[in-house]
Amino acid sequence: MISSLSGTVRHKDLHYIVVDVGGVGYKVAVTTDVSLEATPSSPIFLWTHLAVRENALDLYGFLDKETLEIFELLITISGIGPKTALGILNVASPATLRQAVGSSDTSYLTRVSGIGKKNAEKIVLELKDKLKVSESDKVTDTRGEGDALEALVSLGYTERDSREALKKVSKDVQGAAERVKVALKNLAS
Repeated sequence: MISSLSGTVRHKDLHYIVVDVGGVGYKVAVTTDVSLEATPSSPIFLWTHLAVRENALDLYGFLDKETLEIFELLITISGIGPKTALGILNVASPATLRQAVGSSDTSYLTRVSGIGKKNAEKIVLELKDKLKVSESDKVTDTRGEGDALEALVSLGYTERDSREALKKVSKDVQGAAERVKVALKNLAS
């Protein structure tokens, strides 16, 4: 099993990168955050998961071990494959996912293509015991984060830009309206 790769980025796309390791190029499926951070001809280290199927060997790569562990927890859930798990991690960071599970908020998960309310509830239920959810995660308002994201998208910003702007907003800023105000300042600069 390939558990990590360390090499040079040779090519990048929105959903994958090619990592050159000793003259061999590995195509690794990644989240958009990893793809945006990867720069061609620069070194990269990825924690990986090798998904073995009847007709393919697919590599999935992550910048940190925590994201890999959450990915591997997600694919243990019946009906969630590697591509869906990667889709979940595209819309929700590990911290956001922990908060959503801690507060039983399924709104982030239902944004992923192919995940309806029932599947989102199933994911939350199955991850509650497996995910290390702290008391502060249970208190955090993920619904406000989702509302803030929806507000920015409705104002015409892309979901990716909106997500990036909201990541820069301090956790001390509470409420969707206040988070949107600060995020708009981030987007304007």
